[in-house]
Amino acid sequence: MIGPNLKGQRLVALFLLGCLLFNFPLLSLFAGTGRIWGIPLIYFYVFAAWISIIALMALIIERKDP
Repeated sequence: MIGPNLKGQRLVALFLLGCLLFNFPLLSLFAGTGRIWGIPLIYFYVFAAWISIIALMALIIERKDP
């Protein structure tokens, strides 16, 4: 299993990535009138980033030693 120290460091890095993804400069890039499959671009970005953060967190927590 990954050591608790390395796992904690990865979770902190993931938290900082989440703060960056949901901060004003990046959110403003997607605040236009564009649409993907009829969904406003900002909603698509927020949910895609949210799902990515959750998936990466699950991978970090559940990772086993090879």
